[in-house]
Amino acid sequence: MHLTFLGTGSVHAAPVPGCGCTICRVTPAPARRKPCSGLIEANGTRLLIDAGGHDLLDRFNDTPPDAVLLTHFHPDHVQGLFPWRWAKLPERPAFHPPDPEGCADLYRNPGFLRFCALVAFAELDIGACTITPLPLAHSKPTFGYGIEHDGQRLAWLTDTVGLPEPTRTWLAAWRPHTVVVDCSYPPGFANARNHNTLDQAVAIISECGAEHGWLTHLGHEVEAWLADHAATMPGHVRVALDGHRISS
Repeated sequence: MHLTFLGTGSVHAAPVPGCGCTICRVTPAPARRKPCSGLIEANGTRLLIDAGGHDLLDRFNDTPPDAVLLTHFHPDHVQGLFPWRWAKLPERPAFHPPDPEGCADLYRNPGFLRFCALVAFAELDIGACTITPLPLAHSKPTFGYGIEHDGQRLAWLTDTVGLPEPTRTWLAAWRPHTVVVDCSYPPGFANARNHNTLDQAVAIISECGAEHGWLTHLGHEVEAWLADHAATMPGHVRVALDGHRISS
C-alpha cells in the first residue's frame, strides 16, 4: 500500500499574505503547501482522501480514483470537487461523515459523484482496501479513516484536536503501522482550536503504537517553530511534504 501526499498544508499554510514571520517571508508563492489531501494506491485500487486541491481535473484527467474519502465538508477539503464534478467520467462514490449541510450545492449538483454517508466504525471494502470511518473532534462532523490492505494499516486523522475516546480506544487496539495526523500549530500555541498542536499530534502517534508518524495539515506557525527545533522531533515522526510518496 502506497500513500502520496498531494497536499500537506492547513488553511494557514505559508505564505500567508501580509504575514512577516520567517516562513512566510522566505517562502515563494509557488512553494506554498497545497490543501491537505492524499492518494492511496493498493493492488490497483486508488482512493483519494479529501479534495481541496484545484488541480483535480489536470491530475486525474480521464482516470478518476475508485472513490473519494472526505473527512468533512470544510471548503479547504472539498473545493476541488466543484469544477471536477462536471467531468464526463464514470460515476464514483464520495464517502463522507453524516452532515446534512455538506458544502454549498455539492449534494444538489453532484455531477459524476455519488455522495454516500458512512457510519462510524462500520467497515467498508473498496477494491483491495478495507476502510473504517473514525469520528474526530472538529467543528464540523468529521471522520478520519483506518485503511488496511494485505495486513498493512494506515490511519489518516485530519482534521482534529486530540481524539474522541471511542476512536482512541479503537486505534490502540487496531495498532496502525503508520499514522498521518493533523499538526497545525506549534507546542503551547495560545490560539489553537479545532486542530492539534505538535505535542498533541506526537501524543496521538504514541497512543496508537504506530511505528511511523507523519505530520500534515501544517500551518505557518508550526513550520516556523520546526525550522528552529527540528532536532527535537522524535525519530519515528516526520514532516510530510507535498508530492512525497511513502509505503505502509
